[in-house]
Amino acid sequence: MKIKTIKLPYKEVNNIQKAKKLKPKKPSIIFRTLVKILSHGELKKARFKFTGEINKKGGPYLILMNHSSFIDLKIAHGILYPMPFSVVSTHDALVGKKWLMRNIGCMPTRKFVSDVSLINDMRYMLNKKKTSVLMYPEAGYSFDGKATVLPDNFGRLVKILNVPVVFITTNGAFHYDPLYNGLQLRKVPVSAHVETLFTKEQIEKLSLDEVNKIIEKAFSFDNFLWQKEEKIKIDEPFRADGLERIIYRCANCNAEGEMVGKGTTLSCKCCGKSYTLTEYGELKANEGETEFSHVPDWYAWQRQKIKEEILLGEYSLDVPVEIGVIKDYKALYMVGAGRLKHSAEGFELTSLDGQLNYKQKTINSYGLNADYFWYEMGDVIGIGDNNELYYCFPPKNVPVAKVRLATEELYKIYKAKANNKE
Repeated sequence: MKIKTIKLPYKEVNNIQKAKKLKPKKPSIIFRTLVKILSHGELKKARFKFTGEINKKGGPYLILMNHSSFIDLKIAHGILYPMPFSVVSTHDALVGKKWLMRNIGCMPTRKFVSDVSLINDMRYMLNKKKTSVLMYPEAGYSFDGKATVLPDNFGRLVKILNVPVVFITTNGAFHYDPLYNGLQLRKVPVSAHVETLFTKEQIEKLSLDEVNKIIEKAFSFDNFLWQKEEKIKIDEPFRADGLERIIYRCANCNAEGEMVGKGTTLSCKCCGKSYTLTEYGELKANEGETEFSHVPDWYAWQRQKIKEEILLGEYSLDVPVEIGVIKDYKALYMVGAGRLKHSAEGFELTSLDGQLNYKQKTINSYGLNADYFWYEMGDVIGIGDNNELYYCFPPKNVPVAKVRLATEELYKIYKAKANNKE
């Protein structure tokens, strides 16, 4: 999938009127059937099946689902059809195709940006239109096969909406089409399980803390561990392609940006050490010690290293980027080159022509819209506010995963400091 782009000076983009807020639409049976038909081929290819059930004549429901790969929405339609439901989607999903996406039920919001109007839209669909709402609370795809950080106090939203909550968890979707692997599909069976996470009565009875803990437990999966325990064999010769997008720091020599995932091997250009990604998802050193055989453990080690850098005042990012701007639903406006800086103070984005200067404080967002091979353009770092969204494309050797981890850790540190002052 690609996105419509237009080259335009930022001075002209700045004069474009912000997209008007539109009421979400209940998808008709025609569009629901169309998506179901279009989803059937890939679900059949993935040998998709699911367990559990949902009363499709009941509801409306708040439907929560983990976010693993591009097949997720097709899985939802495979399970829920013919039940009507809206989908909380990214703002960019409507660019160049607003009419179609709205008619299949997309309800746009800006990732990791405070959007009070989204709650009103969800209430409108649930209470006025009697239509269920599907939401991916992680907001971004999983990088390492484990849950992406959830919003603070997500249980509060559950309490506010006060409708039954259904949870769909997938197995195999991450390995079928992992984001790091450059859209190369694997022969992995995909399945899902459907369960009621909360009835309306439970939502009213349980405390906010209890609701949050139940949601946190539901999102405590580990796809690489699942692959190992279930003995899911992935023997594609390209299974390690792009693995440096997740594992960007060498555990042997500590060099960053020197890792290369190619074929079945992950190697460091700096020290030469290499590892094989086995058919069952484990890393094994070709010589010497295997520091981390479990990919999420290596990813967690990188998170700890970033936290140490932040606490020592050593973390910073200052890189050249190509800048795309979204202001309406017509196009991604490519406004030219610039620089993106990230530090303990937050983000600063400037264009080389001096027209754009955007700053975003650390405390403004608990997570980061970082993505691999975004709309087939490249790895991206997305920041912005309710007026404009900025998509920054850094050089290939800049690990966007590190920036995501740094954003999350900086937010935790700042929030902890703020709480201690209270």
